[in-house]
Amino acid sequence: MSRTLSTAKIALRRSADRGHADHGWLNSYHTFSFADYYDPAFQSFGQLRVLNEDRVQPQNGFPTHPHRDAEIFSYILSGELTHRDSMLKMKDGSTVNKNDFYRMKRGDVQFTTGGTGIAHSEQNEDTKDWVHFLQIWALPWKRGLTPRYHTSTFPEEAKRKGFVTIISPLKAGPEATAAQEKEAEPAIADTIPIHADFVMGASIIPPGSTFGWKIGGGDAVVSKKDRKTYVHLPMTKGGKAKIRLAGREDSVLSEGDGAFVSKVNAGDELSVESIGDVEAEVVILDSN
Repeated sequence: MSRTLSTAKIALRRSADRGHADHGWLNSYHTFSFADYYDPAFQSFGQLRVLNEDRVQPQNGFPTHPHRDAEIFSYILSGELTHRDSMLKMKDGSTVNKNDFYRMKRGDVQFTTGGTGIAHSEQNEDTKDWVHFLQIWALPWKRGLTPRYHTSTFPEEAKRKGFVTIISPLKAGPEATAAQEKEAEPAIADTIPIHADFVMGASIIPPGSTFGWKIGGGDAVVSKKDRKTYVHLPMTKGGKAKIRLAGREDSVLSEGDGAFVSKVNAGDELSVESIGDVEAEVVILDSN
């Protein structure tokens, strides 16, 4: 039995208790205070500042808008989301014209370092299907960073075998040189680097199976003690997915629910058991 089972504090965040805004073209649920939704009890958790579960109707979306001093990422659950901006960074490091775009689909994660300031738009350009995605913001370890983009695809096959690490800290840390920033080497290979002591993972757990999440990505983080780990079960299966955390009967999540897990340390293992009628897609956001 891992230390997580005996020491963790798990506080549930029920789906119905989240902030909710239905603008017609956008149906959004807010885990934390956001836009017109404000609750002083839900401002952030560790470095995690925003977790919105969004659905955007076809031929609509977010017009060009600014960001700065935040690490922002989108996790696509279904449909397609098209990203346009004036400095889109391709995988080879080249810069494309502002009229070019990147169209994200299920399995894609796009990451933005807002830094000194960027502006972008996100649109659902499909003619019939809504796009469903998670919009996540984390607080960076310093202000005034150089804006950057990363986009990667994380195959479902791997997620059905265990938790796949998607984001990990920039290996060079807060004092990275300009060259190290450009190199953008993550602490965990094949992940997206973030300017925070933060790790993100995702899995698709078959019914009756249990996967384990290693808190802090093992040795990937600097802050080892009392990690702040948020578990989210997106609304993807019509209410048929359900999970149990750490084997606890009082820690069962239905779709849309989340859980604040604290009093855990890097290296502890949090078990996530799929107990619904269908597979459960689970996202974990693990910070200091």
